[in-house]
Amino acid sequence: MGFQMLIPTLPVYVSNMGGDQTQVGLVIGIFTISALLIRPFAGKWLDTVGRRKILLIGLVIYLLSVIGYYWAAAVAFVLLLRVVHGFGWGLTTTAYGTIVADIIPAQRRGEGMGYYGLSSNLAMALAPLLGIWLMESYGFGLVFAISTGLTVLAILLSQLIKIAPPVRREPTADASAGKEGLFEKKAFFPSFLVLFIAISYGGIVSFITLFAQEVGIANVGWFFLANAVMVMLVRPFAGVLFDRKGHQWILWPGALFTAAGLLLLSYTDSVGMLVAAAVCYGIGFGAIQPSLQAWTINRVPPHRRGAANGTYFSAFDLGIGAGAMLLGAVAKTTSYAGMYRLSVLLVVGYLIAYGVYLLRNRKRQEPA
Repeated sequence: MGFQMLIPTLPVYVSNMGGDQTQVGLVIGIFTISALLIRPFAGKWLDTVGRRKILLIGLVIYLLSVIGYYWAAAVAFVLLLRVVHGFGWGLTTTAYGTIVADIIPAQRRGEGMGYYGLSSNLAMALAPLLGIWLMESYGFGLVFAISTGLTVLAILLSQLIKIAPPVRREPTADASAGKEGLFEKKAFFPSFLVLFIAISYGGIVSFITLFAQEVGIANVGWFFLANAVMVMLVRPFAGVLFDRKGHQWILWPGALFTAAGLLLLSYTDSVGMLVAAAVCYGIGFGAIQPSLQAWTINRVPPHRRGAANGTYFSAFDLGIGAGAMLLGAVAKTTSYAGMYRLSVLLVVGYLIAYGVYLLRNRKRQEPA
């Protein structure tokens, strides 16, 4: 909640301080880059230093950056804080994802990751509206104060989590075992798949408002609300199906719903079509994202869960950043509608990559 309420308000804060469009754009871009850079190190540290220490360090860094926004006197200082904020966010979210993976029983990992994901989706649905209301009614000071308070509450509640010490690698004669690096190789393929979906998602969160203006829709908030509701509804069911039947039962239909959502969005000219697009995209995204994360965790030994989560989230962050830049260039040469239409090709690429993987590994037993 504390994070999501800053997303729509910080750009306004920078604009009111005299920041131009480039600087406003950097508010999101710099944050994404810094989070992306820290995640591989976060994963390594989680596996070596320990979950609790890295989580606490990340939360403290995050807290100090949020407090700093209130005292920022220049745009340059806000952008510097965004770098620090991204480090704290990257450490914290990678730590939480790894801790959750430790807690959830392996046979219910898909279901458990779905429940865990509901918390962020609920925040995505409510916090931006809360942040905008506070900003317009009481000013930025109260926005930062409440965001700070929520972060303090997160720190206090995190102390109640029973966190296991770092899992040590089992002794092995494999000489390469001691050369394990920042990235986890077994997490590469699920991370590669989520990259496709994240690029399309980056195009949505970056340009949906401008697209709505292009087609004459006044309130684009209906898309975010419908999308968040569908994600929250589908995640628990998708997780149970993932655990019982395997990833094929989720990743194929999830991609079809995602493609349908993008295609509907590209032809949207009314609120009804906008909501229909959000429903389809929400079903697809809500099924695919936690299932790929659960599959990532299932593919790696316990002592590499931190590195696996770091690899996975790095791909997700990279996809969102790449989507904002690459699809923005597409929209510039075509239109926002054309951009979403061409985004369907991302899902086609996902389906081809996944299909080739299944064909190559059909004779080999893979973790579900």
